[in-house]
Amino acid sequence: MKNQTIKSSVKNISIYILLSLFALFFIIPFLWILTTSLKGDAQIFTIPPQWIPETFHWDNYTKVFDRIPFLLYVKNSVFISAITITGTVLSSSLVAYSFACLKWPGRDFLFIVLIATMMLPIQVIMIPVFVFFKEIGWLNSFKPLTLPAFLGGGAFNIFLLRQFFLSIPKDLLDSARIDGCSEFKIYWKIVLPNAKPALATVAILTFMFTWNDFLGPLIYLSDQAKGTIALGLGMFVGQYVTEWSLLMAASMLMMLPMLVIFFVFQKYFIQGFLMSGLKE
Repeated sequence: MKNQTIKSSVKNISIYILLSLFALFFIIPFLWILTTSLKGDAQIFTIPPQWIPETFHWDNYTKVFDRIPFLLYVKNSVFISAITITGTVLSSSLVAYSFACLKWPGRDFLFIVLIATMMLPIQVIMIPVFVFFKEIGWLNSFKPLTLPAFLGGGAFNIFLLRQFFLSIPKDLLDSARIDGCSEFKIYWKIVLPNAKPALATVAILTFMFTWNDFLGPLIYLSDQAKGTIALGLGMFVGQYVTEWSLLMAASMLMMLPMLVIFFVFQKYFIQGFLMSGLKE
């Protein structure tokens, strides 16, 4: 019994050490961005590297607001993210409910086709989509960045929610149908309240993608006043000179909302992924 306890303790310690090493590996770039954001230009490329600045340049963060309209870009990014999250959660959950809880001809085949679209690189459809938005007059507006979210929400989000919806007992849904509930009422009153972890996961992933999206705003937005925070970071990179300390300070400010949201909702985020694979 004692030997089993020792083996179990050694195993747990080994796992913790391994996880700590992995965590350290992923946190090193974050720490480097943080320290670089507080350095002067002369300290950034010193060899050997200086992890702790000799002088903390806190004014790098205030200079960010002087160099670019940072608050305006944050406002635009928040607006785009809010609309995109709303559209993605609503539309992807509706489609996922249809695939998981309704029976209709061709359902399984269309689901396979939907999953196959995840293999399609964005570069393949980039030009046709751009031409389409140009023809309907959506360029230099937020419409190409927000309204498509209401048209399905993305194959991965649909797949994630479908897997979660399959874990909801079918007897519960059948009982609601016997009581006279419409399919939309079942979706709205029963399925969605029981799928909060999965919905939170989709919302967090959508926010992270939209908040960090550089390519979309770069392609569709030409007015600087409509720029996003991701585009704002590019303004610190010139043709000949890059303001590394200000770029890292702006990057830290950009990461703060994502860190806060993840730590606040991490319980739902992890639970959503775990429970989405309970049934095939």
